[in-house]
Amino acid sequence: MLRRSSAGIVILLLSSSPLFAQPSLTPSAPAAPAAPAAESRELMPSFGSLFRDVARDFRNLPSTETALILGLGGAASASVHSQDQRITRGAAGSAPLEEVFEPGATLGGAAVQVGGAFATYAIGRMVHSPRVATVGGELVRAQMLTAAMTQGLKFSVGRTRPDGTRYSFPSGHSSATFATATVLQRNFGWKVGIPAYGFAAFIAGSRLQANRHYASDVLFGAAIGIVGGRTVTIGHGNKRFALAPIAAPGGAGVGVSWVQPH
Repeated sequence: MLRRSSAGIVILLLSSSPLFAQPSLTPSAPAAPAAPAAESRELMPSFGSLFRDVARDFRNLPSTETALILGLGGAASASVHSQDQRITRGAAGSAPLEEVFEPGATLGGAAVQVGGAFATYAIGRMVHSPRVATVGGELVRAQMLTAAMTQGLKFSVGRTRPDGTRYSFPSGHSSATFATATVLQRNFGWKVGIPAYGFAAFIAGSRLQANRHYASDVLFGAAIGIVGGRTVTIGHGNKRFALAPIAAPGGAGVGVSWVQPH
């Protein structure tokens, strides 16, 4: 069970100092062989395992953290729903933003997100790096899991897009890029996670500017992507932190919450 805490984070560093080491009274034993590198102990994921593991991912999907993130995402989405028309109209009507956000439609699309995930996995296999192949495999699984949730909601809700076409809610570009960002953050930490989430936020903004989505679409799409990325990386990263979309007057963002085991 998880509970939110507003208390500060205390980091306790423990170290062993050679100043307090006791001298050995027995002859030194022969040095043990060096342990193999962590990467060499990892198994190279097979292509078939990517699809088999998705079934396990679906079983792992129901959790307290999933409910927390989707609940916060749903609340943020609902809070901006009444302002959807105004926010999207303002973003789409800004000529200076059009050139800035123009690459978003391509970079956040399935060809780049899914293709990049499979390419990462393939490169890992080609260079015989289980580490790279494993991250690539998690990216592939995150895209499959996220796409299933996103498309299921799109067809169930059937919301009309700002441009008059169908299937606006939730944003697939947002869910795909936030899934990628979450997998990268869980594997490599915040030095990679911060720019990855920044890129995902850029893609989400581009969908408003392109008049393809409302703010509520991208907020809940982001929540789905975060859930998908976390689910396929169970056991990685710092589980004390949970990310979820947040809404604010006239805008939106991604919030970081501290969750503590109880």
